[in-house]
Amino acid sequence: MHNSADPVMRRFRRIFSLLCGALIIAVAGSSSYSDARMISSLCKIKHPSDAQIPWECVRIKKGQTPESMFGDRWRDVLRFNRVDRRHLYPGIAIKVPKRLENVENFTAMPRFYQDAASEAKYILVDLSEQFLGAYEYGKLVFSFPVATGDGNNETPKGEFRVLAYDGKHISSLYFVEKTDKLYPMHYGLMFHVNKQGVAFWIHGRDVPGFPASHGCIGLYDEEMQKQYYGNPKKPVLDDAKTLFEWVISPLADDGRMHVLKAGPLMSIIGDAPSTKSRNK
Repeated sequence: MHNSADPVMRRFRRIFSLLCGALIIAVAGSSSYSDARMISSLCKIKHPSDAQIPWECVRIKKGQTPESMFGDRWRDVLRFNRVDRRHLYPGIAIKVPKRLENVENFTAMPRFYQDAASEAKYILVDLSEQFLGAYEYGKLVFSFPVATGDGNNETPKGEFRVLAYDGKHISSLYFVEKTDKLYPMHYGLMFHVNKQGVAFWIHGRDVPGFPASHGCIGLYDEEMQKQYYGNPKKPVLDDAKTLFEWVISPLADDGRMHVLKAGPLMSIIGDAPSTKSRNK
């Protein structure tokens, strides 16, 4: 489905006061860490690209970290599992490539996307891969793992346009677990408003290795995780910030919400992997 920007923007302006945090990921509330803690194996989460790289299922032991297990390849292994460091806890099983060099700069996205060939900036999200690609005239310039809508709250599919941005967006509905702090949606890029006035965003969040949101598209944001959870101690992964700055450039972020008159086109395809057997 193609969304015309003008009707959506008119609707957006009418319900502006409702959009500030109108939709937030499922892991934003008290369930954010506990949901991930319930998972016994990310090996059960299937992506089409898994078959391209030989891997084995390895369970994390107490005291192990991505850095200690995989050295300089730790970022690549996390990307392959679509998971962040905060959700790699003792007892969880993950996919470990038999040859770590096979996942160097891992991406599940095509290096060239024909539908983006005429666009200076284009975003492609593949739900089946749980990956996002940023394209310039069809060429992939960077890509990131994502966490999208779960089985009860699907991320909308079709063609969209980035409509607005807010670098310090905050939910008005959901809280950081076990606190009275509203959940952060930093580096927010709004791409859709449905007929019920619910806004859908790309933003920084927890990335637990499986579809876990209420429909938003989440990217690594360890800066936020340190601020709100105290973990990781040294933030490194900042995919949400990278995408945000690429989308709004040459504009600058002044800390307020702004409408984008001609934001990048965006396409969401595929079907998110099932999470029904993730704990078996």
